[in-house]
Amino acid sequence: MLLQRTTMKQSGSHSLVSSMRRYKKRLFDFIRRRVPSDEDAEDILQDVWYQLYVTTRMIDDVGAWLYRVARNKIIDRYRRKKVDSVEDHFFENEEGEMVFEFILFSETGNPEAEYFRNLFWEQLDLALAELPEEQKDVFVWNELEGRSFAEIAARTGANVKTLISRKGYAVRHLRMRLHQFHAG
Repeated sequence: MLLQRTTMKQSGSHSLVSSMRRYKKRLFDFIRRRVPSDEDAEDILQDVWYQLYVTTRMIDDVGAWLYRVARNKIIDRYRRKKVDSVEDHFFENEEGEMVFEFILFSETGNPEAEYFRNLFWEQLDLALAELPEEQKDVFVWNELEGRSFAEIAARTGANVKTLISRKGYAVRHLRMRLHQFHAG
C-alpha cells in the first residue's frame, strides 16, 4: 500500500471523498464486528469521517490512521456508556453468535461493569465445568487461548472435524447456560 502523506485542509475534499470510497466498507465491517448494532457502527463511522475532515496534521498512512481513530471511537463509546444492566454487554454479531468481548476483557474502572465481568466469569467457569472434558478443552483452547483447530488437532491427535463438533456442542451448552444468566 502506498503511503499517503496529506492533510485534509491542504488537499481538499477530493482526498476525503477518495478515502471514503476506498475505506468505507472495510472500515464499517471493522467497526460493526465490535459494536452491537448497525446504527452504532454508522455513528462511529461518521465520527471517523468527521475526524478525518477536521484534522490539520499530516497523515502518513490514511488507512492506518482511520483504523486507529475507529478503534479509539469504539473504546470511547464503551467508556461513556453508563452500565445499566448486563444486557448492555451482550449482543449478536452478523453470524448470530453472542459476543461478550466488552464485558470479558474491558477495564472500564466502572464498579458495575467490574461486578458484571466477575459474575460472568464465575458463570462461565460453572458452565464450562458442566461440559465433558474434551468439549471444554476445545472451547477453552480455541476461544479463550486463540489456538487454531489445526494446532489443537496436532496437540490432541483428534480430527479437526471432531474438534469442531466438540466445540459446537460446547457452544450450544454455553449459550443455553449464559442465556439463563443473561435473562435471569
